[in-house]
Amino acid sequence: MVKVRANPMNFEFTTATRIVFGPGKISSIGKEAAKLGKRAFVILGKSQIRARRLLEELNANEIKFEMYSVSGEPTVEIVQEGVERARQFGCDLVIGFGGGSVLDTGKAISILMTNIEDIYMYLEVIGEGKPFAQPGFPYIAIPTTAGTGTEVTKNAVIGAPDHHVKVSLRGEYLLPRLALVDPMLTYDLPPEVTASTGLDALTQLIEPFVCNQPNPIVDALCRDGIPRISRSLRKAFQQGNDPIARLDLSLASLFSGLALANAKLGAVHGFAGPIGGMFPVPHGVVCGLLLPHVMEINIRSLQNREKESVVLHRYSEVAKMLTGIEGATVDEGLIWLKELCSFLGLPGLSSFGVTEKDFIVLVEKSAKASSMKGNPIQLTEADLYRVLELAL
Repeated sequence: MVKVRANPMNFEFTTATRIVFGPGKISSIGKEAAKLGKRAFVILGKSQIRARRLLEELNANEIKFEMYSVSGEPTVEIVQEGVERARQFGCDLVIGFGGGSVLDTGKAISILMTNIEDIYMYLEVIGEGKPFAQPGFPYIAIPTTAGTGTEVTKNAVIGAPDHHVKVSLRGEYLLPRLALVDPMLTYDLPPEVTASTGLDALTQLIEPFVCNQPNPIVDALCRDGIPRISRSLRKAFQQGNDPIARLDLSLASLFSGLALANAKLGAVHGFAGPIGGMFPVPHGVVCGLLLPHVMEINIRSLQNREKESVVLHRYSEVAKMLTGIEGATVDEGLIWLKELCSFLGLPGLSSFGVTEKDFIVLVEKSAKASSMKGNPIQLTEADLYRVLELAL
């Protein structure tokens, strides 16, 4: 008798108002933006060169804009400064063009333009977690990496250095008005960014697929997205301008964002927030380092404690999708995943300053993380310590 999880026919699915996907779609951004506003506050990463086409299209459509560059992951202070500058400019539209950090910054600025209480009133964990009362300014999210899926998620991850943690603003009002995904914007990503973002997307497809609150739409997205990454991540890592590989990764990343926005995650993401808040580890690197070990410990725990769990069948399906082999076992899937991470050259957690002395705090914080609640089986404290030991 297979143990059944929560009824998958009771579910919701939410996403951005519109999603526009395809190579070359950046050429339509001026006309799309003009439908939403005339004064755009544009959040960019460190380089403005990559945004040249975006800015040209805004100019061509007579949209005035002010640029705000974000270096690294957003913090409370960065968001607050951005809100102030956007108000001074008098914007009626917010555009984020960059990786997940840039897009999260844009979400936060957009929503805080209309929900005017202090940011700590809305932040989870370290704040009040108050729901947003009204929609933010129209927001267009344009990813230039393929991994976070932030363009279709309903949260924004914000760093709080004083608290040594990353926390979220969360709510359906954070969903962008338009998500424009153009795989051509990812052609010039360096190999290490391709690797970390690709592993982020892979984790965001596997964890919702095996989580304890399944969703049939999410399942379909994961079944399409996981094989795309398995066949294309190595290729894009080695040859960044391969159009088929880049399309695969961009689409899989989009699907991963849809998945995490509408299902639960698991222990990998339960660890990722505390680790990222305490150490300078890119989120995708954390995911890649932890995913094989969390998967293995989840599988062994299920085999020992819940042998009839349907999740074991899910993990078998994941193994088949990763390896491309119809009869692949869960152990073969684990081997494939570990070999992928080795091929991509991921450094251990110790490379970022993590030591065994930090395990106590990391385990304590991770056990309380909201993502941990979606793990398919409750892990013991010993299990959590073991994950960190293996990833060190």
